[in-house]
Amino acid sequence: MSEIYTVIIVILGILAVSGLFVGVTNDAVNFLNSAIGSKAASLKVIMLVASVGIVIGVVTSSGMMEVARSGMFNPGLFTFHEVMMLYLGVMFANVILLGLYNSLGLPTSTTVSLIFCLLGSAVAVSIYKISNDPSIDITSLGEFINTSRAMGVVSAILLSVVIAFTCGSIVMYVSRMIFTFRYTAIFRRFGSLWCGAALTAVIYFAVFKGLKSLLAGNDFIRMVDDHLLMALFVCWAVCSLLLFFIQRFKVNILRITILSGVFALALAFAGNDLVNFIGVPVAGFDAYGIARETGDTGMLMTALNENVPANMSILLTAGIIMIVALWSSKRAILRVTQTELSLSTQGEEGQMQYDSSAFSRTIVRAALNINAGIERVVPERMREAIARRFEFEDVEHSGSPYDMIRATVNLTTSALLIALATSLKLPLSTTYVCFMVAMGSSLADRAWGRESAVYRISGVMTVVAGWFVTALGGFLIALAVGLALIYGGTVMFAIVTVLCGWILYRSKLSKKARSRGADETPVAATTNADIISDLREEVCHTMECATKIYDHTLIAVMKENRKVLRDMVKEANDLFYKSREHKYTLLPTLKRLQTGDVNTAHYYVQVVDYLNEMTKALMHITRPAFEHIDNNHEGLSKEQVRDLMAINDDVESIYRQINTMLRTGDFSDIEMVLTMRDQLFETIADKIKTELTRINEARSNTKASMLYLTILNETKNMVLQSRNLLKSQQYFLRHREAPKNWIK
Repeated sequence: MSEIYTVIIVILGILAVSGLFVGVTNDAVNFLNSAIGSKAASLKVIMLVASVGIVIGVVTSSGMMEVARSGMFNPGLFTFHEVMMLYLGVMFANVILLGLYNSLGLPTSTTVSLIFCLLGSAVAVSIYKISNDPSIDITSLGEFINTSRAMGVVSAILLSVVIAFTCGSIVMYVSRMIFTFRYTAIFRRFGSLWCGAALTAVIYFAVFKGLKSLLAGNDFIRMVDDHLLMALFVCWAVCSLLLFFIQRFKVNILRITILSGVFALALAFAGNDLVNFIGVPVAGFDAYGIARETGDTGMLMTALNENVPANMSILLTAGIIMIVALWSSKRAILRVTQTELSLSTQGEEGQMQYDSSAFSRTIVRAALNINAGIERVVPERMREAIARRFEFEDVEHSGSPYDMIRATVNLTTSALLIALATSLKLPLSTTYVCFMVAMGSSLADRAWGRESAVYRISGVMTVVAGWFVTALGGFLIALAVGLALIYGGTVMFAIVTVLCGWILYRSKLSKKARSRGADETPVAATTNADIISDLREEVCHTMECATKIYDHTLIAVMKENRKVLRDMVKEANDLFYKSREHKYTLLPTLKRLQTGDVNTAHYYVQVVDYLNEMTKALMHITRPAFEHIDNNHEGLSKEQVRDLMAINDDVESIYRQINTMLRTGDFSDIEMVLTMRDQLFETIADKIKTELTRINEARSNTKASMLYLTILNETKNMVLQSRNLLKSQQYFLRHREAPKNWIK
């Protein structure tokens, strides 16, 4: 057997380990979000419970490996060489797909990536076989692909979106109707019964279903299957009684239920999703072992159709790697949690990071119309009674995005759906299920008010659309890579290997850069002093960046430097969108400010508005400047360049004084800045009149004149807002005792 196949096995092993680290960082958030969001326990306790669930889950995942071996294609029609190229194409396509999507900031699903990469690579190898055999035509493609199984898996993934959302909504609605947000009193009486039901569901589906392959033939398991309803009732009674006694000792049984849900979901995740990370390498290793015994690389891989249990040592090793990845990626996992938490949090915080869309607006209007129709049918007294059940109150006083009732619903419902799919050997997407259950429960919990519904729906659709784009992208990339490998031989194998190695290296560098950026990100302010200090620092940083961007833009226009202008457009856009985030989070921040501190609130509102307007003016300078040069229009005349350089000098002087005063807190020269501003405005007015004269005398190019006038007008707006910003800062410090040396 050629040594190239040994190299392929080594590459598959390396990619499997890399996939485990990337996959856990990307997907572990699915079973940690609810526990972290409800603050049911410390992060270490949550991750310890999840680690135990992962260990047990990997032991039960052997049956899922069949998906990679023969789930998407018929291995009996492919030779060993073709199967190895197929599997290698899948792993290389995964690397390229994740690298491409991460660089574009698009969300991905490892399950969707695996399924559609398998399909794409299988189609590529099938095309190779058909093209080399005159007796087979393209209509025989369906014989090579396991069409019925593939359609079943794809249908299960697509249906999981709807089913998970629906189940999350129904279970949450019923739970909230029972307990309300003020659940303390009623929970003391009936909480053990509710938590007992959740534990029963977790125990049956996550343990009996998950461990069924290991416990097959056991008399106890057989008895449970024969008397299922009685067994579930006994389990519920025992769990409820046990929790009732624990509750008597002042122990919050919701925390126990949530942690058990974390355990079950981690178990289901490891049992269902492990195939996404190591399924293809394990299948490749099995094929290599089969071919090595015979020494025939041209043999058909019919043996892969046999349901052979996976090597337990490989599964346990993968579990250990997953746990190491889980604990070593805590910061990355916490960053990923913010997407789901911002979309499911109770209130208006966070969801405004997403823009409104026509689709989301249509959905909200349709929902409002349906709700109006229901209100006309349902008696007013009943509507008021239901509304009282959903009146929000933070009885836990934890400041968490949502309470433990919803966290329990999220974890239990997700675990049930995933464990059920695992028992049916369907590679259900953990990401899909957990995310959509969380969205459904937040909708039923009335977290989606009219003020935020449009933006939340846009956020949900952005994430879901990213998943479906993953399917198309994974299929096309795997198809291309598979064709390159099967037709290109050793040369193309070497090229694709180097390309994927470079992508992995680049991804690692960007990950380190993001980690450094996250470390430099300040912790969210909670007190008045912290909020004001953070905003002051943001103002200083923005003003200094604006000074640099404005100066570089004018010089680049003069030199017609397209590259610098493109960079300035990006930096100006970043400044604007960052300041816009402050406007979107204005109300939540004001709520965090101490009640009655009107001066602080007034200052904050003013500064945020001035900062946004200033960065908007700067953006309206850089964009037209870049578009002018990018479209190869004629450059500015000597007179226009001379005028703009003089304006630039004046703006730089004003900004230097403003930045100094903001940094030191000494506003004694503020009147001088006011005088400099008035002189600048007079100069700008004179330059505009001069340019109008040049236009009337036909001494100026139309496009250049439009750019010149735009820069002058937006410069005036930018300096005006900067002066207002400075004046607001002085006003605030004059009416509030604060140390001048506030920058550490």
